[in-house]
Amino acid sequence: MMAKKKVVVAFSGGLDTSYTVMKLTQDGWDVYAACANTGGFSEEQLKVNEENAYKLGAVKYVTLDVTQEYYEKSLKYMIYGNVMRNNCYPISVSSERIFQAIAIARYANEIQADAIAHGSTGAGNDQIRFDMTFLVMAPGVEIITLTRDQALSRKEEVDYLNDHGFYADFTKLKYSYNVGIWGTSICGGEILDPTQGLPEEAYLKHVTSDKAEEELKITFKNGEITAVNGEEFEDKIKAIQKIEEIGASYAIGRDCNVGDTIIGIKGRVAFEAAAPKLIIEAHRLLEKSTLSKWQQYWKDQVANWYGMFLHESQYLEPVMPDIEAFLTSSQRHVNGTAILKLRPYSFQTVGVDSDDDLTKSKLGEYGEMNHGWTADDAKGFIKLSATPLRVFYGMHPDERK
Repeated sequence: MMAKKKVVVAFSGGLDTSYTVMKLTQDGWDVYAACANTGGFSEEQLKVNEENAYKLGAVKYVTLDVTQEYYEKSLKYMIYGNVMRNNCYPISVSSERIFQAIAIARYANEIQADAIAHGSTGAGNDQIRFDMTFLVMAPGVEIITLTRDQALSRKEEVDYLNDHGFYADFTKLKYSYNVGIWGTSICGGEILDPTQGLPEEAYLKHVTSDKAEEELKITFKNGEITAVNGEEFEDKIKAIQKIEEIGASYAIGRDCNVGDTIIGIKGRVAFEAAAPKLIIEAHRLLEKSTLSKWQQYWKDQVANWYGMFLHESQYLEPVMPDIEAFLTSSQRHVNGTAILKLRPYSFQTVGVDSDDDLTKSKLGEYGEMNHGWTADDAKGFIKLSATPLRVFYGMHPDERK
C-alpha cells in the first residue's frame, strides 16, 4: 500500500478547522493537528483541543508554544516603537497570526508534510498572513483552504461534522472573540453598524476593583519591563500578564478601530487591551524624558512602518530586522519608572523617575531659569532663527498675514 500523504492543519478548535481536520481525514490524508499558542489559549482550552482533534480523526495533535518567541521577535519591538495602528489598535491578533504561521510551517517541515491547511475565509486578512508565510517558510508544500476555496457555509460544515458523528456547540454567537496575550478583538453585533459602539455585556472584562483609583508603576531597563509596582519580573510575559490583571480590573483598554485591510476594504473591530495600552503609554511617557527630540521623531516614523508591515503580513520583509536594530539602539537610555493613575475605564500618565531624565539638566529649568546661556545669547539665537522668515517677508511684504 502507498503511504498516506501528511497534512498539517493549523488547528484552533473552531468550526472551520474542525471541519478541515475531519474532511481531510475522510479524504484519506494523515492529519496532524497543530495548535500554535502565542499566549491566547488556556490550559483547559488546549486540553479540549487535543481531545477534539483525535475525535475528528487526527493521527497526531501537538501544541506549539511560541509565546516567548512571539515576545522576543515581535512584542518587544512593538513596545520599543509604541506601535498603535491608527494611533489606536495595538496590533493584537494580527501580529500573533504571523508567529502562529511560522510555527506551523516549521512543524510541517520537521515532519516532512506534503501539505498545510488552515481555516481562513476569503474575506479577511488571515488568509494572506497564513498563505504568504507558508509560501516562504515551507516552499513547495501544498496549501489547502477548504472553507475559502469551496465557499462553505457554517451550516454545511456543521452538518458534515454531525453526519460523521462529531457534535459540538458551534452556534454562531452575536460576538466573536480572538483572545491573545496582547489583547482581545471583538467582532460582530453592533460593530457591523458604524454608528454604534459595543454595550457593556459585549466585553469579556469588567470593573472588579473596589478602589476608586490606583497608582501603577512600570519600570523599564533599556526599554524592556523589569518591574511592576516594585515587583521584579525576569519573565516579560508574566510582567505583561500582571499589568493586564491590574488594568483589566478597571476595564481599561477598550476601544474600536476602523482601518484598511490588506485586501483593500475597510474593517471595523472592537478590542480590549489593558496591558498594551498601559505599557505603551508608560513607555512613551518615559521616552519623552529620556530621548532626544530627533530620536523620538525618527523612531515614530520607522515604528509606524514596522507596525504596518507587521499588520500586513510583511514580517519576513528583509527591512524588518533593520528597523528592529534601530529601535533597539534607541532604547539604550530608556531606563526608569513611569507612574500612571488608574480609574474605572480610564487612566492618566503622572510622571517618571529616571536617572536618565533629560529634564534634570543643569543648563536650565523650562519657564524658570537659564543657567547655560545669557539673555544676549537668547536674543541672538532668536534673531538668527528668524532670519529665513525675515528674508522671505522682506522680499514679499504683501504676504504677511
